[in-house]
Amino acid sequence: MYALQDRQEQGTKPVGMFEVILTRRKRFGWRWQVCDQSGKIFADGFERTRPSAKYHGERALFFLLSQAYLRNRSAASSED
Repeated sequence: MYALQDRQEQGTKPVGMFEVILTRRKRFGWRWQVCDQSGKIFADGFERTRPSAKYHGERALFFLLSQAYLRNRSAASSED
C-alpha cells in the first residue's frame, strides 16, 4: 500500500496485470494477444503452431514489461 501511494505522488500510474491469450484459428494456425485486465490489446499476431504462438506472445509480454521498467528507471534518474 505504501509503495502504491508513493508512486501516485510521483505522478506515475500503478501497473495492472497483463496476460497472453492464445486462440485456435481454423486452418490458419494460432492467434496470440497480449491484453490488460480491461481487455485492451497491446500486441497481437498469428503463428502456424501453438508453441510458436506461445513463444511470440510471451516474448511480446516480456518486451512490453522491460520497456516499462526502462522508461520508469530513466524517468527516476532524470529527477535526480
